[in-house]
Amino acid sequence: MPEATEKPARSKDSVSNTLIVAVALSLVCSVLVASTAILLKPVQQRNEELYRQQIILDVAGLYEPGGNIDTLFENIETRMVDLASGKYTDLVSAENFDAIATAKDPELGVAISVDADIANIRQRARFAPVYLVRKDGEIDQIILPVYGSGLWSTMYGFLSLAPDGSTVLGLRFYEHAETPGLGDQIDKPDWRGKWPGKQVFGVGEQPQIEVIRGFVDESVDSAIHQVDGLSGATLTGRGVTNLLRYWTGPEGFGPYLAEIRGVAGND
Repeated sequence: MPEATEKPARSKDSVSNTLIVAVALSLVCSVLVASTAILLKPVQQRNEELYRQQIILDVAGLYEPGGNIDTLFENIETRMVDLASGKYTDLVSAENFDAIATAKDPELGVAISVDADIANIRQRARFAPVYLVRKDGEIDQIILPVYGSGLWSTMYGFLSLAPDGSTVLGLRFYEHAETPGLGDQIDKPDWRGKWPGKQVFGVGEQPQIEVIRGFVDESVDSAIHQVDGLSGATLTGRGVTNLLRYWTGPEGFGPYLAEIRGVAGND
């Protein structure tokens, strides 16, 4: 019988061994990355919530650098509003409320008609939170979450109004991706400082607040509703106008603000 030949040992540097090691490492890395993402998600969500609360406190003039956000936020009363009726509601909880996710829920969200969707958000939740600051038991500020499309991104912010439901006390954006050096002027203190004292509503119930092109002519009656434009960022300014008019209009917080303006001490 012919002598059996010994099968050569597989080289450690063979293509098959290399592929096995690469696949194994990829699987291990994928598991580690996925596990880390899952473990860190609650921390990330908590940090995002703290940042939003900081912006709310800032637009309300209550933020203290270095202060405890949770403690400071105890001065803010959060209520949920049924946007259609303008009434407070307990049907949904403000805790962990996600307006974007809720807007996609078939039961809790509504589609916005093309004609009404000036903020270009397509759909919204039936409910929304409002943040109230009280002084001596009476409403001193009403802070509304607002969002809508700019040039490159969806801009998310908070609008603070006086107890009359029309006088602007402040506007702050906390998330957007507008053009650096142009559209991101919405973050600049100088431009934010132009908002206090402006009026959302004029005659009738339709909001008239707007970011114009150029500079406001203070000699005209409409100046009370106007804010200087953003140099080189006309479309971002138009986006700010549209999102504010949407959220203070009949599709947004309009019915709620009408309640505030029409009934003294609404709570």
